[in-house]
Amino acid sequence: MTLTSPSLDSSAGWTDARLLYALEEVVEQELNRHLKVAKDWMPHEYVPWSDARNFPGFFEDGEAWDPSQSKVTDIGKTALVVNLLTEDNLPSYHHEIASLFGRDGAWGTWVHRWTAEEGRHGIVMRDYLLASRAVDPDKLEQFRMAHMSEGFESDNRHSMLHSVAYVAFQELATRISHRNTGHQSGDPVCDRMLARIAHDENLHMLFYRNLLRAALEIAPDLAMQAVRDVVVDFRMPGHGIPGFERAAAQMAIGEIYNMRIHHDDVLEPVLRNLKVLEISGLGPEGLRAQEELGLFMNGLDAEAAKFDVKLAARKARMAARAAG
Repeated sequence: MTLTSPSLDSSAGWTDARLLYALEEVVEQELNRHLKVAKDWMPHEYVPWSDARNFPGFFEDGEAWDPSQSKVTDIGKTALVVNLLTEDNLPSYHHEIASLFGRDGAWGTWVHRWTAEEGRHGIVMRDYLLASRAVDPDKLEQFRMAHMSEGFESDNRHSMLHSVAYVAFQELATRISHRNTGHQSGDPVCDRMLARIAHDENLHMLFYRNLLRAALEIAPDLAMQAVRDVVVDFRMPGHGIPGFERAAAQMAIGEIYNMRIHHDDVLEPVLRNLKVLEISGLGPEGLRAQEELGLFMNGLDAEAAKFDVKLAARKARMAARAAG
């Protein structure tokens, strides 16, 4: 389907309200496609309940948590906590997108469906962590309270185009983070659970990526500027988690999520699929945003190359120590 507006050029006159109306048909099509391919699943079926036992407190037979009880690797524990705390802020995320996209029509139906699907992720991850005693439950709850008490406010300048662009990349980033965490967790049960979550995140990415494609068609200059802003200033939604910087550094070294992964597995695939750097016919602002985006990607690739060298050197040092 070709989306055009004879009364508006590629940048002038596009308000959020007009864009929401212009994209409503695309949202309905993508929602129907999503509902056909998405499969319901039961979070409780992915949790090793037979490993669970009471914690101290109100139970006389309660057993205190101890690190030795966990089957999960150290890097797996760090990433699982970050990923779960990110999912915990779902009420704030819902408020954010419901305020921008609305609660009526196809937009509203998608917002609520997305929220319901995302809710499963936090449920199954927390149940897994507690049943398997993978992490300290007291600290996990303290982190949850601190993180959720701060709430969440996006970096997306409260523009619906910025929000659409952000989630197109963020959903893929979350999928990659979950999948790599599963691979590095050391527990096949955890790996299977996170693979199921990652599948959901991929479907969400496809919805938003296709929506962004339509936005680039009807308002290319504004959409290009939104993509540029989001890519250049991208931060994961969990950046407000207590100790996030330290955890992010550990996850980077552990190859769960780092600069190279961000460039190669998140930004580049979306930009390439949408042919963002090949779009022609842009106005001055759109063209400048496209050029700046290309320069940024080149610079990020160069920085990722430096990180690759440092990571390889670190691995070599660790291997030498192990051999010695």
